Amino acid sequence: MTIGLTYTGDEKKHQNYINWLRGDDAIEIIELSAEKDNAVLMAGCDALVLSGGIDISPELSGGAAVYPHQPATWNRNRDSFEKSLYAFAIKQALPVLGICRGLQLVNVLEGGSLVDDLGGGNDQHKNDGADKDHIVFIEPGTLLNEIVSVASGQVNSAHHQAIQTTGATLLVNSRAADGTIEGVEWKEKEGKAFLLCVQWHPERMFEFPHSPLSENIRNRFIQEISQSISAKK
Repeated sequence: MTIGLTYTGDEKKHQNYINWLRGDDAIEIIELSAEKDNAVLMAGCDALVLSGGIDISPELSGGAAVYPHQPATWNRNRDSFEKSLYAFAIKQALPVLGICRGLQLVNVLEGGSLVDDLGGGNDQHKNDGADKDHIVFIEPGTLLNEIVSVASGQVNSAHHQAIQTTGATLLVNSRAADGTIEGVEWKEKEGKAFLLCVQWHPERMFEFPHSPLSENIRNRFIQEISQSISAKK
């Protein structure tokens, strides 16, 4: 099993993804990045993980050119690089997991929009040197609800942007108490590969060991990849 993982921009954070995805299994993780210009390696991957990181550029997100807490510069090469990876994964019916920025990117690519900055909501959501934490409420009847088997749970939080309008193909599966969208999945799942996107960081929920909002998501993703591989033999 080989998983393509986009480079988050930070070695320590990237290693968190690798450790979480591998667990105790013999899984190969391929680092995919615009800097390495190695999108060709996606052809040998069985799934795609879109990691967290810098804000998506306004040219792609459709957001304002100037807004609070914007980065000094955007990584437009990363935006276009990951857009191409996502398109490939969808065309090849590969399982996709989007985390934080990854959720926002999928939403934008599926026609949705973003809140440029959460303003007062940053007190609850934005990382200020350490992850925040809050409760998420899981929508009943969703794929996420099936996976985690809980109605709510505590998660970490490290973002100042969020989904504003949901892409037409997507279904909201979780929200924070303030209404911030915390997860999406396919609205119509028939005939489509696995897609799950969350705003929190399940790969580094160290304060919540064995949380189904981390552990179950990882295990289901690996299960879906295995089934996808078997189905294509």
